[in-house]
Amino acid sequence: MEWNLQKFNEMDVYQLYEILKLRVDVFVVEQNCAYPELDTYDYNSLHLFACEENEIIAYCRILPPGEKYEECSIGRVIVKEKFRGTGVARQLMIKALEEAERTYQIESIQLCAQSHLKNFYSSFDFHASSDEFDEDGIPHVYMVRNKKV
Repeated sequence: MEWNLQKFNEMDVYQLYEILKLRVDVFVVEQNCAYPELDTYDYNSLHLFACEENEIIAYCRILPPGEKYEECSIGRVIVKEKFRGTGVARQLMIKALEEAERTYQIESIQLCAQSHLKNFYSSFDFHASSDEFDEDGIPHVYMVRNKKV
């Protein structure tokens, strides 16, 4: 498995297409959720993705502080269906947290988690910072992780 971290303008069109296709396939089609998946946050984000035999199998974006939230944030965390349950999601989050902390020297990281993934993110020291709410027909919760001292 090969890991890549790139700015938006560093990705080639094939990588970008495959990432956007994966995001739409899961977040729009699989989850039956019509919403504007393509947004302007991609432009200033770092894009972390894993490839296996030229196939993108996992992805997330890391947004700098002040881009979407006051804190740095991680979003669009996704693993291709046939690779779920293999530990790739854990590897993805570990790498995303390392890159976020290294790049932005931050005190905290925020994310907006689908509620059924709350325990997964809690295993990385995230804790709920909001009550559950509906976002596009799916229960979500804001979560934050403070830097360990």
